[in-house]
Amino acid sequence: MKLLILTCGTEGDTRPLAALGHALRAAGHDASLLGDASTLGAARDLGVPAAALSGDIRELFTTWGRQGPRGTARALVALTNTHTAAWMKETLAAARGCDAIVTSGLAGFVGLSVAERLALPAIGAGMIPLTPSREFASPFLPPAWVPAWLNRPSLALTNQLFWLAFRTALDRARADVLGLPPRRRLWTDHAMLYGISPTLLPRPADWPANALMCGQWVIGATTGFAPDPTLAAFLEAGPPPVYVGFGSMTGIDMKVMLDAVVAALGGRRAVFWPGWNGLGGAGLPANVRCIDATPHDWLFPRTAAVVHHGGSGTSHSALRAGKPSIVMPFTGDQPFWAGRLARLGVAPAALSASRPDAKALVAAFDFVARREVVERAAGLGRSMAGEDGLATAVAAIERLVTVPDAPLAASPSEPVSILR
Repeated sequence: MKLLILTCGTEGDTRPLAALGHALRAAGHDASLLGDASTLGAARDLGVPAAALSGDIRELFTTWGRQGPRGTARALVALTNTHTAAWMKETLAAARGCDAIVTSGLAGFVGLSVAERLALPAIGAGMIPLTPSREFASPFLPPAWVPAWLNRPSLALTNQLFWLAFRTALDRARADVLGLPPRRRLWTDHAMLYGISPTLLPRPADWPANALMCGQWVIGATTGFAPDPTLAAFLEAGPPPVYVGFGSMTGIDMKVMLDAVVAALGGRRAVFWPGWNGLGGAGLPANVRCIDATPHDWLFPRTAAVVHHGGSGTSHSALRAGKPSIVMPFTGDQPFWAGRLARLGVAPAALSASRPDAKALVAAFDFVARREVVERAAGLGRSMAGEDGLATAVAAIERLVTVPDAPLAASPSEPVSILR
């Protein structure tokens, strides 16, 4: 079968979908990917045909990120609304002749609309739980804001807010590009596949049958990867270092952040990846090595702990490697994953990214060095290693293309619907 995978987001959003495309192609299917140009490296490395959508999310993060999380959120909405019509044209052209569209990220509503126009099965995909549940609050709201009895309404509310933010531009593009009438309400009956590990977030008992927790979407242990010789030499020169990296996050004074982390390390060895923030390794002490982008599945098993921003992908990869985390969330769903890791006992409570505190970091480094924490992380990593999220997702997609309304899981005792 021929499949189009559509997304728009950061590298952490696109990389799992590139892995899904690779798995689909390995199963004999013709899968291609549409995404932001700056995030398509993983697809190309995996041999997945990829094409760029209009816009530049990396430029957005580096420019608007200086205004902090709220500025970035506003800019993401503006980026989506500005490019909705272009994305719709690009998706329509790429989807002709396909058997289904797998749609995700900021382009999710575009994919659903194009699937509607072409009468194709639409399969939602995500690395953040969007299906409301009584078991957790919206990942986009600070955990302390939501009492447990409002868990389910909180996610229904944030889904509606996203819908309202994008609806005007979407309806205009539906009319101009697809000749479709305005969409009056959120889609509720399409399948949702989540590249989320049930070890990190167990599937809620009240989820509907069209929502499936597959497991992390990641290619197995990297083969043929050759690290930079200086990194290899550093790793061999002493005990496993701590990894420090904040991905695409900008808008925080990274020099102040790094100074606090270095001070708290107290001479411990560390590797630092600058990510999209543009900060290099100048002035770092000898115990801290600045590195280029390195596959997490290769690097993390060679570390002692992972200091990160709490993105879904990095949170999963740290746990899959069996390593404790120190999470300094910036925005979005990151506090949610920080809370999940803390609940599992493999991370201390989340630390402030905007006001990094060296004293709190010292306590956090002491926490992740505890024997019981190290052993707990290793055990959970072994549990995750037994999951095959890609195989689960491929089997679900094959079934859905054949029987579009096929249930993916047992129905809960009480009927519920996605994004109600």
